[in-house]
Parts: sequence; C-alpha cells; structure tokens
Amino acid sequence: MLSPFALKTPFITSGHPDDVAPCCWWFIFANTKLLVHTSKKESTAICKMSPEQIGLRPIFTKYFGRYSTANCFVAVLEEETPILQGMEFRDLRSLFGALDNDIFCIAGRAMQIDRNTELAKQCPSCNFISYPRLSPAVIMSVVRDDKILLARSPHFPTGMYSTLAGFVEPGETLEEAVYREVLEEVAIKVHNIQYVASQPWPFPHSLMIGFTSTYVSGEIHIAEDELEDAGWFAANELPVLPSRISISRLLINNFIKKYSS
Repeated sequence: MLSPFALKTPFITSGHPDDVAPCCWWFIFANTKLLVHTSKKESTAICKMSPEQIGLRPIFTKYFGRYSTANCFVAVLEEETPILQGMEFRDLRSLFGALDNDIFCIAGRAMQIDRNTELAKQCPSCNFISYPRLSPAVIMSVVRDDKILLARSPHFPTGMYSTLAGFVEPGETLEEAVYREVLEEVAIKVHNIQYVASQPWPFPHSLMIGFTSTYVSGEIHIAEDELEDAGWFAANELPVLPSRISISRLLINNFIKKYSS
C-alpha cells in the first residue's frame, strides 16, 4: 500500500518536456524563496508562466520532469525582483499546508537543482558538484497504556507539541535509530517498533520515516539541548498539534482513533 504522503500521480523524470502537455508549472526561486500566486480570489498556487513571461531574468532554468499533464521547470533568480500584483516570494517552509501537498513535494525537489546538465548543484567558486542529498530521519509515536508521548522543541509555534524525531546515524538500522532517539531525548526505553509510513521533507533534504513504539521503562528526563518539555497525553487532553498533512500528525491521529473514548 502506498504511503498517504506519496504523490497522487507518479512524477516522471525525463530528458525533454512533453510538447503536447496542456500546462507548465514553473518553480521560480530567489535564494530559497519560491514565487507563488497569493491573490484573494484563489488559494496559494504555483506559477504557470515562465520568468520571461512575467518580466523576470533568470540566471538558470531547467526542465526536470512531468507531473500528470504538467511539464515542470525550475528557474533561479539572482535576487528577489519586483513582480506582478498578486504574486510574492515565500519561504518554502511557510508554504507547508498552503500549497497542494504534491506541489509542495515537487517544489522540494526543484529547490535542490541548479545545474543544466544533470540534477545537481555546482559551486560557482570551485565547480564542486553536489548531488541532491537524502538524509533519512525517523519519527515515532511512543504509547504507554492509553497515553502518547509528545514533546516540545523551542522552535515550535506557541503551545505546539509533536512526536519525537531524529536523523539516522551511520551504521544504524531504522529501528535502532528509533530506540536511540527516544532514549537520548527523554530517557525512555521502547520496544515493538513498527513501520507506519514515510514522507519527503525538504528541510533541508530529509525523508521522514514514521514508526509506532511501545513504552518499556524509564521516567521522562528531557535532553535540554533538544527539548523544552515532554509528557504523556491522553487522547482527550491533547495540546496544540502539528499540521494535518504532516507524518507526525498521522501518528498522533492513529493514536486518537485507537484510544479515544
């Protein structure tokens, strides 16, 4: 079964755009900010015109694949430039939940491309070629009886708690990473570690791999360099939660379905 975060339609990487495709999507970046439509008449949407069509001069453009019936292009500008009314440059992270989830995922791909001959970045000073990296990170729910372990990082929005997460270290299995991260961050031991789903996450270049786990022993002692609070929460007393399109929310919602009265 496909992950709930998989693209609804496969993304096709091919060398040339489809000449008969009815539309184009342009992922136009200035630094790490993406150009989007933000008019009140429509929801936030990706640009469907080339930079030249809206009066911009890119320093780089590239076709990088096709999604459904749309040819997908990436363009890079040297800096943010005055643009048409109803359009603005937005930090990609701020568009999580505002853009269609598939478009957001494709934008994450596009952000890592700036070389004409292949999908990679090239340093303008030394010409070193950096291929898009993919860093696996585990994210996990921990359940003790009828309560879930949630924690708060200092950079979270006010009042929000989420499941624990962390990057996989060299030489680890994913299950070992789950066990280690929980032990390091809250001094809790877990078992019964089970895979749930995965989600691409372009901050900076991660693949989030979700698991459930069950409490074994220990009392919460947070790693203060990582967290500012953690606790056990029942399904009817949850704090502010992450966005509904995040894998952390999927793990929490699965807990709610199982334990809500």
